[in-house]
Amino acid sequence: MTKILLVRHGHVEGIKPERFRGRQDIPLSALGLLEARAVAHHIAAFWQPALVYTSPLQRCVRTGHEIAALCRVAAEVLEEINDLDYGEWQWQTHEEVRGRCPEQFELWHEAPQRMRFPQGESLQDLGARVADGLRLLLQRHPDETVVVVGHDSSNRALLLHLLGLPLSAYWALAQDPCGLSEIDVSPRSAKVLR
Repeated sequence: MTKILLVRHGHVEGIKPERFRGRQDIPLSALGLLEARAVAHHIAAFWQPALVYTSPLQRCVRTGHEIAALCRVAAEVLEEINDLDYGEWQWQTHEEVRGRCPEQFELWHEAPQRMRFPQGESLQDLGARVADGLRLLLQRHPDETVVVVGHDSSNRALLLHLLGLPLSAYWALAQDPCGLSEIDVSPRSAKVLR
């Protein structure tokens, strides 16, 4: 059984007021760095991971670096867990998008599985990408503990895939910055422990 410690990156600019951050490569804020160090201490106190995987964006790389350093393991970028590509909406505030594209904005919140961002990805794209990264991770780490540091969107997609839930359940799952989910994955099932 593989244990996945799924972590969202620490706080960044653009969480409040809410922006479509996506592929915007922004650094951790001072608060985000404190959160990354706190989650690193928590992980090091309870587990000994074999490796830390991160999205290629610096907010995840830095969060993962804090965890890897304290756990004395390597960190590796896993491209497949990169954030959702919001296309033309990237770095726009939610209010700006709601004002310009009210129907699409509502669709994103009411039926996210039917949304493709203009010049960006759909949840189907994200789900396939994340599932492929998960497959690689599970092949490399049978019976080991690994840390995965991703984004709100990629972590939701990973959890939906592991739990066999439809993309329409996207809004039913959430993680705060540096939130941690412990997941046991066997060849036939997955269980979120906390």
